[in-house]
Amino acid sequence: MDISNLIMENIANPHELEKIFRKDPEAFKKAFSYAWAQNPDSKVLAVWDERLHFKETVNTEKASLLQRDFLSMGFLAVLSGVVTRIILHFVEQQVIAPVNLIFGIVSFIAIFFGYNNPPRKKILYTLVSLFLISGFYLNMLPLEFTDSIILAYLHLPVFFWVLLGLAFTGNNYSLSSTRIEYLKFNGEFFILYTIMAISGMLLTALTMQLFGFIGMNIEEFYFKNVVLFGATALAIVATYLVLRNLKLAKNIAPYIAKIFSPLVLVTLLAYLITVIWVGKNPFLDRNFLIAFNGILFTVLALTIFSITESGTDEQKNISDYINFALIVLALLIDSVALSAIAFRLSSYGITPNRLAALGVNILIWVHLIWIMLSYVRFLQNKTGPSIIQDAVTKYLPIYGLWAAFVIFTFPLIF
Repeated sequence: MDISNLIMENIANPHELEKIFRKDPEAFKKAFSYAWAQNPDSKVLAVWDERLHFKETVNTEKASLLQRDFLSMGFLAVLSGVVTRIILHFVEQQVIAPVNLIFGIVSFIAIFFGYNNPPRKKILYTLVSLFLISGFYLNMLPLEFTDSIILAYLHLPVFFWVLLGLAFTGNNYSLSSTRIEYLKFNGEFFILYTIMAISGMLLTALTMQLFGFIGMNIEEFYFKNVVLFGATALAIVATYLVLRNLKLAKNIAPYIAKIFSPLVLVTLLAYLITVIWVGKNPFLDRNFLIAFNGILFTVLALTIFSITESGTDEQKNISDYINFALIVLALLIDSVALSAIAFRLSSYGITPNRLAALGVNILIWVHLIWIMLSYVRFLQNKTGPSIIQDAVTKYLPIYGLWAAFVIFTFPLIF
């Protein structure tokens, strides 16, 4: 019997229609058109028509948006690389300070943030003004590497990091949840950028080796025009990929936090015990005090990273206790550092470096106290984990204010 007739005879028998289809799908498709034309009111055949001729509709608006985002990312990445290379030229001519290279990266990331999450005019004008004012001010400073000017240069990345946070959060800058997202972005950005940078370094090593085989030394040209351009543009690419919810970084970040937190805790405990054993004294050894502060910043950054990646799970786990131990350890390190800095100030007098170190250590000490007290309440089941995240995020603008204070006043005072 003709298949089209079989289809019409079994319109009310879905099981039989399925058997006919599976026996010879191609013949069924050809015969179906005739059966469908003869029975246009059949709901069963309407379902089969949809099944046989289904085409997934594409969200053209979303596809267009992604394409525009990709093109804007590519444009900003290229522009960032070109601008940074131009800045390097003027740095080499000793017209401007090397710190200006950061403008070629940070300003374009801020632009991409603004494009991705358009802020109100008030926020936009604030961001543009602060970038322009800081750039103008820093280039008005003498091209001298005095302590106060070096401190201004060192605090500039912190100030810009807070400005990028404002650009990232946009109109929701006051919400703790958006600030947490910014901190997560930083962790995922760092992971992704590092992975891509390692690939770039391998390519660079291969390129140097290949040209070395034919007796050509392209190292200087390659680093100035390819490596610099690539490293700068890569920051914009990594920003785009993280904002587009690249699963690689998002899946790796929590595991890195869980693995490295206990390792760092054990390592630092062993290190501090060794320091006490061998009698190292941060009160008298300036270089050791600097290293001590470096340890403090590392522990603080890792702790904040672990807290942001732990989410809002009400159920306490081993990671919470490790984070709490890291906070207590960081507080202990900071207390020793503060005592050593106060001792050096009273013994040797005020200098820009000592005053800046005192200020940042006081800020960190207060922040750690706040986080620790929030963690105590959480571990005692008095509050949820959100109070810890609030303690982390609400304090962040203070670091930006301190950085701005050092940048804009220390070169004038000292």
